[in-house]
Amino acid sequence: MKLYNSVGPNPKVVRMFMAERGIEMDTVEVDLMKGENRQAAHMKRNPSGQCPALELDDGSFIAEIIPICEYLDEKAGSSSLVGTTPEERAETRMWMRRIDLQILEPLANGFRFSEGLPIFKDRVRTIPHAADDLKTLAQERLTWLDEQMSGKQYICGDRFTLADILLFVFLEFGGQVGQPLNTGNKNIAAWYDRVKERASASA
Repeated sequence: MKLYNSVGPNPKVVRMFMAERGIEMDTVEVDLMKGENRQAAHMKRNPSGQCPALELDDGSFIAEIIPICEYLDEKAGSSSLVGTTPEERAETRMWMRRIDLQILEPLANGFRFSEGLPIFKDRVRTIPHAADDLKTLAQERLTWLDEQMSGKQYICGDRFTLADILLFVFLEFGGQVGQPLNTGNKNIAAWYDRVKERASASA
């Protein structure tokens, strides 16, 4: 297998997951800043023109970070990062969907439509007048999640999961692009510090 890697939070989610699982593989760097991800060679790997993409041994490709991580998890023998029982897997996926739709999407688009506008304005449809509202929406849902985290070590209780990796990487990214962590969300702030101490956080 081979991972097509780049800068940005999405590839880091996969790299951090691989580090947690002890998975190593060859990587190929795709230069997003030069638009290499929008060129024909990469569009054949992922018609959405995004990174990462995972090339399988048979030459086929898997894109999108959650399917890539779940595939790698199954190939390596299922772990608690996704879940070893139907109940654990359902819990992990429930929280990933909530986090992805309610927090990560508005956070990422808030960046694309404002600070990231010079990069994205000629690549995807941008809505600059929506940027501030999207950023506000992401922060409101983080405050909601902070309430849900009361008494929990991780998002799924005592079990560190792909949901934690997903949120951590994007909050780290947010802090780099003008959407810093609200330290008033004390449960999230404490959780963030715990995850940051994991060796995989530097993947």
